[in-house]
Order: sequence, then structure tokens, then C-alpha cells
Amino acid sequence: MSTEVHLNQKTGEFAPGLSLFECADALGVRIPTSCHKNGRCKECIVEVTEGLEFLSSPDPAENHLKDTFRLACCARLAPEASRVRARTMRRGEMRIERQASGLPARPGQATLDPAVHRVGSRVFLDEIKIGESSVPAHGIAIDIGTTTVVVRLLNLETGERVADCAFENPQRFGGSDIMARISYDTVEGKGLLQRTLAGYLAHAIEELPIPPENIYEAVVVGNTTMRDLFFRLNVFSIGQSPYQSITEVEQAEGRRPCTSVTANARRLGLPIHPQARAYGCPIISGHVGADAAACALAINLAEEDRLVALMDIGTNTELLLGNRHKVMAASCPAGPAFEGGRIARGMPGLPGAIERVRWNESGWRVEVIGGGPPSGICGSGLVETLSELRRTGQMNSLGRLQDGLERVVLSKNADGEIYLSEADINELAQAKGANAAGLQILFDRFGARFEDLECFYLAGGFGRHLDPEAAQRVGLIPNLPLEKIIRVGNAAIEGACLALLSVTRRRELESLVQRISHCRLETHPEFFNCFVDGCQFLPLEPMAGATARQA
Repeated sequence: MSTEVHLNQKTGEFAPGLSLFECADALGVRIPTSCHKNGRCKECIVEVTEGLEFLSSPDPAENHLKDTFRLACCARLAPEASRVRARTMRRGEMRIERQASGLPARPGQATLDPAVHRVGSRVFLDEIKIGESSVPAHGIAIDIGTTTVVVRLLNLETGERVADCAFENPQRFGGSDIMARISYDTVEGKGLLQRTLAGYLAHAIEELPIPPENIYEAVVVGNTTMRDLFFRLNVFSIGQSPYQSITEVEQAEGRRPCTSVTANARRLGLPIHPQARAYGCPIISGHVGADAAACALAINLAEEDRLVALMDIGTNTELLLGNRHKVMAASCPAGPAFEGGRIARGMPGLPGAIERVRWNESGWRVEVIGGGPPSGICGSGLVETLSELRRTGQMNSLGRLQDGLERVVLSKNADGEIYLSEADINELAQAKGANAAGLQILFDRFGARFEDLECFYLAGGFGRHLDPEAAQRVGLIPNLPLEKIIRVGNAAIEGACLALLSVTRRRELESLVQRISHCRLETHPEFFNCFVDGCQFLPLEPMAGATARQA
């Protein structure tokens, strides 16, 4: 009896006893591995979404995995299996924002002064010779998100962007949010999250269009937990009040001048030049990490005269507010809902994801990334679905569907129904509530009103494709004139690239983070009320009593 196996968007019939890895090979689905399928590298993680009971019992090599995660090389089809659905941690190529739009021009932005330079055939890192090469030196910028990892290859001698790639963060088996991964790394799998990610990064680097030994520096950004995990730092203190990175503690004690970190890239598992350096951009404070700092560099906040704000919506949403005189930052533990996590048919912005949604008299009309039948809904599609439900009166402000419905079906195909349920809406409401509370409290602490803003940057791949009007209708972002809302794409990777290409910008960033004040949302007396109000799908208003007191 054969088993129907669905892997990513491909389907086939397979005999009992075959591993999911063998099924993937037959279907042409690539699953990363460094150990030739013997369970040692622990990279071939798949998430089983249907038919978990039809697979062999977990092997000892899978003891680190929980819930629905398995190693593809260990999970085998049982004789009685009928249908199994699974997805890899790298479901195709994510859409890369190759050219950020809306970022402000800055004097001297094109000037190159990287830490790596070549004199004749001699390659220097800072002023120390580390190798010889007859071809241009290259570097990589890496943005480690809780959900998505982006890698960009740059020519350090011309500043040219050579290649981009992205994949889902394979650390998801340790939990979908930051606190879960801190717990996993501390209690259950010390170092395993780092090794798994390093393995995926190694495969990505090996696929770049230049020999890896021609890469001499990596600049890494990410939220505090993601950055510190990658650099093999102890993250326990980030999960405990006052939620500080060990680098913050050491800086306060005078043991380091800045919260930036460096390490030999090879020792972190990156297969680049043996003497290459990995530089982790400085964090701002607590959960306001190096990704937020890189965003500040990308929007030239250190030289900004206007009052501007930046919102990078994700599992851990970062907020920045200010100008060259005064800057405040906050992080919102929104969870993965707007990136497709904990949503029944949610998924990241990959081919097959519904990204545009409209309702008319004939029903739901959807647009899918890459065309073809939909496999799920990504963040922009989720926001537009909520907006259309509110616009047409099919959902009230509390997220309850009208006419006794438990869910709305957007599309039907051979892969089943693509729908949004009331349970999904509740997850999105809580994520939105955290983001809304963050905005209200940050503005209140700063002493500004939404209308005082001259520019509101929406950052990140999600923000780049977000419909501002839909986001305003459901209260995800402030009600501002649309001309003030600028979608800038992945500002964090842009900032990482600036730090990679310029030591001057890197030092500027290290100086800037010293001046940014961290607004701890949970200490505000109105945090709970703001969160509860923010869970409603209503236009976002500033906190009552906020006044314009900004510098």
C-alpha cells in the first residue's frame, strides 16, 4: 500500500519504509544536510502538518525535537500510512527586496571604507594582512530574524550587491518566539540552535556565485536574542528582568566599550576565509536589538532634523521615534502571527502565499505570490483579509465574525481550504494589540502625538508589501496622511550593508546607540489598558493626554 506524501507544493506516492528525505529526493525537494542522512548534523528538519501518526517512532537523534518536528532522514513511512503532509524549513526562495525604496539619501553614502581592503594581491582586515587574492574581496551582510534569515553578498571594492538569498529560520523547532528559544537554549539544547542555523547559513554561502574563501567579513544583525545566540553568548539574562544581554552587563561594568561583538567567522560555522571576521552590530538595549540599530543607520537617524518614526513589524516588532536631538526605541513581543505563525493556514511571504485580498459581490478575490494555487496566507494577506472583513461588516471590532460563522474561506483547491478562523483572528488581535500598545506608549513617553510626525517608515519585507490603508483600518498603524507613510523594505539588511561597506558608518552606529533611550513598555502604568484596547480592530488613536513635548 503506497502513501500519498505532500512536501511543500509537490505530491507523490511512496512505498512504506521510505524516509521523508528519500521522498523529498524523488520529488525534487531539496532538504539541507551535512551528514549524508545519518542523523548527525540535525539540519534536515521538517514540520509535519498531517499524518504524524503514520511515521515511525522518533529516533534518539531526534530527542531535541518536540511537537510536530522531525528529522527527514529518520522519519519513515509506516505500512498503514495513507497521507502525510510536511514542509521543510526552506520552502522555496523568499522574495528579496533588492532595492529599498524610500530610504533617505545621505551625504557620502556611496563612499567606501570597508574594514577589508586589498593592496595589490595582499588582503588586509583593518591593517593586518590575512591573505592574498587576485580577485576582489567580498563580504556578506546577514539579518537573522526570528522567522526569516536574509543573506546579501557585496563586492567590498565597488559596493556592488552581487547576490541575495533568504530562508526560514530553522531554529523554529526551538519555539516560534524569543522567550521560547531562550528557554530551549538554556535548558534543553545548549548550542544546538546556533549549530543548526550555522549549517543552513553554510549551505546558503556555498550557493553564492563566488568561492567562499573570497569572503573576508560578515556583518550580522538581528534582535538581541538572535544575535547573541549566533555568537554563542549566554542568552539566559535576556529572558530575565531587567532583560539585558551579557554585552550590556559587561559594558556597564566597564569590561567592553560597546555592545557590538566580534568573532572568527569560521569558529561560528561560516565556511568563508579562515581569517575572516564576523562583526555583530551593537544592540540598543534589552530586546531592542542590532536589527533596530541597523534600521536607525539605514534611515540616517543620527542626522535627521524631522520627527520620524520607524516600525519594523515582526515576531519582535521594533519601534524607533525621534531625530538627531532625541531618540527613543521600544520592542513589542507581538509573536509570529503576522508572519504566518500560529495561524492555521498562515505562512511566510513565499511562492504560494496569498498576499492580496479583496471582497466584492462575487466573493473573495486573491492574488498569490508567484501565481498558481495558494498554499496559505502571508502577513500582507492577513491584514487585508481583516481589513475587508471590517470594511464589509462581516467582522465586528472585537474580531467576531457575523452570522454565526466560525471562519471565512478565501480559496479552495486540491490542497484544501485556505481560510481564516476566529481562532486565527484572536491570535492576530493579540499581536496587533502588542504593536498598538507599543506605539501609544512610545509616543507618550517621548511626548509626541501621531500628527507631529513628518515621516512614518514601515520597514521589513512584511512592511514593504503592507497596504497602509488596510493597516490603518484595523488599527495596526496610526491614521496618518498616506504621503507620510514610507515603505522602505528590509532596512535592517540595508543598515548591515552600510556597516559592512564603511568603518565610518560602523563607528557612527556604535556612537548612536549610546544616545538612544530604551522605553520599557511593561513599566508604563497604562500598558495593560493600551494592550486590551489595541486588540480591537479599530483605528489607532494616541493615548489620551499625550502632548507634543519632543525636543
